[in-house]
Amino acid sequence: MLMTNEAALDSLQAVDASGQIPEAVRDTPVARLLEYHNLGRPFEDHERAELLIGMCMDNRNQLHVPNQFAFILRAGGANLRASEFKISFAIAIGGLRHMALIGHTQCGMVGLHHRRREFIEGLVAHAGWTREAAAAHFDANAPLFEIGDEQDFIGQEARRLNERYPMVQVVPMIYRVEDHRLYLLKE
Repeated sequence: MLMTNEAALDSLQAVDASGQIPEAVRDTPVARLLEYHNLGRPFEDHERAELLIGMCMDNRNQLHVPNQFAFILRAGGANLRASEFKISFAIAIGGLRHMALIGHTQCGMVGLHHRRREFIEGLVAHAGWTREAAAAHFDANAPLFEIGDEQDFIGQEARRLNERYPMVQVVPMIYRVEDHRLYLLKE
């Protein structure tokens, strides 16, 4: 889905200056993420991860952050349901208390069911699968990974993770492929 309509853009909060960072995330690793990526904050040395970032595996999404600043989990559509043990590990062992959940515009997991034929043909051509095996694979897994609307999914997933980990601040964001910037998702 191309995010071009007014309602979709109205639900995003741009961060083009430090003063635009909401009070709720000021002076947190989430604020530093926004400053590093959007505002060109000079990189600082980090001895350990301060932030857990969950984002899509899409190669168009590249964050501008220093080494050792964050654990980054990537999964199609930023759907981290199958990565919950990894999230728990980062919180329990890494001691993290902040998470940025980043969806993006033009995500391939939106409308996944419309790509069934392309998916099957791709596995046949590029992986040597039979059509039957590729179709069964798609049909069994696509419903688990289809995210619907990017913003709706990221908002719902952030709420779910906030309930699951009540002492962790989970902040929903959108990476706009159109301008390669991070936006806060308005609640």
